[in-house]
Amino acid sequence: MPSPLLWNAAWLLAIILPITESRIERKPIVRQYNLRLNQSHQYSPVQVGNGNFAFGADVTGLQTFLPHNTLSSWGWHNSSLPTTPNQTLPEDYTGVDWVTHDRLVNYAQPNPKQKDISQWMIANPHRINLGRVGLWFGGKNVSERSLSDKAQSLDLWEGAIFSSFTLNGSKVEVTTVASPHTDTVAVEVSSTLLARGALSVFIDFPYATGKNKFDAPFVGLFNVTSNHTTRLESKGNQALITHTLGATTYVADVIWEGDARIVRVKETEHKYILSSGHDTNTLKFTVTYAPWATNTTRTNFQGIHEASKTWWADYWSFGGFISLPTATNSSAHELQRRIILSQYLLAVNGAGKDPAQESGLVNNGWYGKFHLEMVFWHLAHWMFWGKWDLYNRSIGVYERFMPSSYDRAKRQGYDGARLGKMSDPSGRSAPGEINSLLIWQQPHPMYFAEMEYRSFPTHATLTKWDHILTGVADFMASYAYLNASTGVYDLGPPMYPVSENTPPNATLNPTFELAYWRFGLAVASKWYARQNKTIPQKWTHVHDFLAPFPIEDGAYVTYEGIPDMWHNASYTEDHPGLLGIRGWLPPDPLLNLTTFNATIAKVHETWNFPFSYGWDFPLLAITEARNGDAEAAVRQLLDVNNAFDELGMPEGGTRVPTPYFPAAAGLLLAVGMMAGGWDGREGMVWPQGWDVQAEGFVKGM
Repeated sequence: MPSPLLWNAAWLLAIILPITESRIERKPIVRQYNLRLNQSHQYSPVQVGNGNFAFGADVTGLQTFLPHNTLSSWGWHNSSLPTTPNQTLPEDYTGVDWVTHDRLVNYAQPNPKQKDISQWMIANPHRINLGRVGLWFGGKNVSERSLSDKAQSLDLWEGAIFSSFTLNGSKVEVTTVASPHTDTVAVEVSSTLLARGALSVFIDFPYATGKNKFDAPFVGLFNVTSNHTTRLESKGNQALITHTLGATTYVADVIWEGDARIVRVKETEHKYILSSGHDTNTLKFTVTYAPWATNTTRTNFQGIHEASKTWWADYWSFGGFISLPTATNSSAHELQRRIILSQYLLAVNGAGKDPAQESGLVNNGWYGKFHLEMVFWHLAHWMFWGKWDLYNRSIGVYERFMPSSYDRAKRQGYDGARLGKMSDPSGRSAPGEINSLLIWQQPHPMYFAEMEYRSFPTHATLTKWDHILTGVADFMASYAYLNASTGVYDLGPPMYPVSENTPPNATLNPTFELAYWRFGLAVASKWYARQNKTIPQKWTHVHDFLAPFPIEDGAYVTYEGIPDMWHNASYTEDHPGLLGIRGWLPPDPLLNLTTFNATIAKVHETWNFPFSYGWDFPLLAITEARNGDAEAAVRQLLDVNNAFDELGMPEGGTRVPTPYFPAAAGLLLAVGMMAGGWDGREGMVWPQGWDVQAEGFVKGM
């Protein structure tokens, strides 16, 4: 197994490689899209954060009126285990056997005879809301409607929220920032109300249940106080609050400047009040959340504010950047807005030690767990925009998950390593029919490895990925089934394709998965050739004899044998993954361009786009761009069904709560490819007449 240093090789190279001075004046373009608000948004908080930690705020700059969430990479909780006989421990869970090519294979699915432990395995662990920090008005009934002159701005260039309002004739100003390096929110509150004792700050702690698959917009219960405990230890200008929920314990370290004190509201509650002295109109403090107490010296508000300015200025200054003709073109202006705000939000929500969950660190979807098939959409854009340091934060998930992936394949009778789907940080995949039968996550490591090698063609890169590609390719070759009747290798059944809307026991040889299987095995073989290693014969045989693409009415279809796909509404909705064979992926060697163009036309003619969401529109945009139609690509990114709200949050539409960050990450991926080009395409792909400047992008395959 390679040293962890090898996983940082690409990041180190990215630092030491010469950096070309930017030609584009980036700061005014970024600041043109600073948020300016005068009210709170229930599903879309204004956020500060660092990728592993995020603090969501309402119009006050804190969590005063809306209990927006404080989420982290490490904050997870397990509910109590069920007490049902024979269903009390995870090891009691057995899964479900399915007939798979004349043998029984055990899949991690909810067992009808083990409902309680099955559901526990799905819901646990779940991500927890670490706490709420808001303004305290001395117990008086103050609502957002009580405030006047509300104004809030988010300075994107320095990662700071500036909020102000007037209450009963007195002005209140709040500045909110997050540390780039720790799970710390730093706050400065200024008002004459502080000295009069009419304004303080509260810190509150919720209970976590794991009851809901989607906890949106708010995570945790603040009115269930008897099921958890908090303990306050205060000394000087520092207080340590320890929060215990069953077997989960963490701390909030509160540090303030000047004369102030912290007290508990009631012994039966978990709310604490931080009040300034009577001779000051300013309260500066930091709250650092951590799994345990440490003796590390933490900086003050000003230090964190300066660190935030430095980090965000560097973030915007290096890597790819694009300037669109916003002054003369309304579509370009809206696309530029989405690009800039997506860059900010993804640095806050999608740049942690684990790949992002679909709603990032805004709220909880799927109990806060992330999906391995979505890692491509969450991480690929960092590569195309040349932000390898952020990419490297979470790409190590494949290294971490190799042991559990080998174990999963072995238990099912396959070779190699089978990647899971709905994952917690340990690598365990939650039970689920789709979770256990989806396969398009398997070749992702090949895509990442090949893109990385193109930028960093070193021995370190080869070593970093070698055993991962070996394990995944061994599984892929083992999973493919040699059909004695046809003489080709089949994929499935049972399985679910990208769209997740087909009967698993009938789904055979789905178009996209066939192309991705061929691509993945080709990359794995190329990896061995670069190291002068013998390519396994099984890889080559499966690659060369995979089943052909299924075709109906002169167009590719989702899977072989699908009944009358283009006239069946149940099949012409959800992700149009079959278009990924030319756009997302470099053109498959077996692809027929005439048939593919007919497929694009069929999709546009029949697809239920109001039911589409997330990365569907970036997928279409990449497809149209590679096909040479830049105008159509832009239309897809700005499609009415692909909405981004006032704060830049990609809306979940009819399917999932807002935000749904694969839409934002997919947009940046599409823009990155349109700006950087790909093999066989030199230069940019933008509509005729658009004056576009771009720099720092990485060419695609």
